[in-house]
Amino acid sequence: MRRFAALAALTIAAYSAFIRPRLLRWGATRDEVNSPFPGADLVSGGTRSGTMAVTIDAPPSKVWPWLLQMGYGRAGWYSWDYLDNFGRPSAKTLHREWQDVKVGDYLGGPHVSDLERKAWQVAALEPQRFLGLRSRIPHSESLWAFWLKELPGGKTRLIVSGYWNMQPRWLQPFMSFGVLEWTHWIMQMKQFAELKRRAEREAARSQFETATPGHEEAISTAV
Repeated sequence: MRRFAALAALTIAAYSAFIRPRLLRWGATRDEVNSPFPGADLVSGGTRSGTMAVTIDAPPSKVWPWLLQMGYGRAGWYSWDYLDNFGRPSAKTLHREWQDVKVGDYLGGPHVSDLERKAWQVAALEPQRFLGLRSRIPHSESLWAFWLKELPGGKTRLIVSGYWNMQPRWLQPFMSFGVLEWTHWIMQMKQFAELKRRAEREAARSQFETATPGHEEAISTAV
């Protein structure tokens, strides 16, 4: 038991010192981590969560539609579908019917459970710049937010962070350290990869159609 306890303590110490700091700021610059992040007023008493970022070789106008259509019974979350979308595959095309989103809307389609339908609510929306999704469950309120910054050369810097408040407050750091931080990293990294692939493909397709006579850009409404 003493050896097991010592090994466990050593593992936790190594994780805390070398792995956890990287997970909490994966892909983000020092400035992105330390600068104020929008949405602090949307979760009363919330603490800032980790900050992750990715550069997408597409302008914000090509990234934004993929974010708008997220949700259960909609486009999914572009992550590990068997873990976060009940096995339903995330959409690989843009859907016009899912683009009309406003503050107060719940990102859940009509053919899902009430729990899924109201899992995430749009708390903040600034077109092609900021999307804040708020979750409220008993004893917990959180904001999962997407901040788009336009870069030179038609690129986008997508920064993801948020805020969280859990009651009782003393339990929050234990839940964050033991469960949420590393599981969020697993899901967010997959989402980054899938968003990047989809947005860059759409941007390349638009460029081709613009340069090729007879082609017009269209958003697919296929399921």
